[in-house]
Amino acid sequence: MIAEALLYAATLPMTQTSHRPFVRYSVNLWSRAGRCSKAWAEHEANSRRAILSAMADCKQRRTAVVLGSGLLRDVPIRELAAAFDTVVLIDLVHIATVRLKMRRKTYRNVRLIERDLSGYDELAAGKVPEPLGFLRNVPYLDFVISANLLSQIGRGVQRRFEAERARMPDDTVEQLIAAHLSGLSRMPFKSCLVTDVSYAVIDRNGKTHEEADLMHGVEVADARASWTWPVVPTGEESPDYQVIHQVIAAY
Repeated sequence: MIAEALLYAATLPMTQTSHRPFVRYSVNLWSRAGRCSKAWAEHEANSRRAILSAMADCKQRRTAVVLGSGLLRDVPIRELAAAFDTVVLIDLVHIATVRLKMRRKTYRNVRLIERDLSGYDELAAGKVPEPLGFLRNVPYLDFVISANLLSQIGRGVQRRFEAERARMPDDTVEQLIAAHLSGLSRMPFKSCLVTDVSYAVIDRNGKTHEEADLMHGVEVADARASWTWPVVPTGEESPDYQVIHQVIAAY
């Protein structure tokens, strides 16, 4: 708890005021990632491997953007920084440990940007959501990675939608998931999507007690790779259950 409190205190003043409510989530994720490091290792390695495979197809390597850079555990930042002239990491919150890591001389070509990537406010204002439209203004953009972000957008949008249902379209979650996918596919850069698409709650006997589609019925591009991720391994929240997510990589 002390480590989490210190990280929270260090991150808060570095974060935009409007994004500060999300700092605690990022710190909690950092804490869980540490506790579940062994259970998450294969997923993180698979994510990095998919990104490197997609990067190998890039004809030019000027600028790369990582959407949902998070803790960087699932992103091959060292290889990206070595391969591209500029790497831009975009997320709602960049915790203090990530900021300190990026200040090393090895990462002098890495830039950090805080941004809401959901498109929710555009939709709430009655506009056609284009959450990745800003990428058109990124100079010399050759590669974009959506790193285990899309399902998180879906969850965050769902929470906001349930609190503001009266003023939002019924298909808010579906629209914003589709807008993210459209933004990756319709622009002239190489992209790599890594996302969990569903989850199941499974007991010790292998019986499934709950399942959900994290894409809310929105069709995702054909996967080049897929694997499972024990997001909540047995013993993390319950001695009897685990939560397994299905992950895909499309590029």
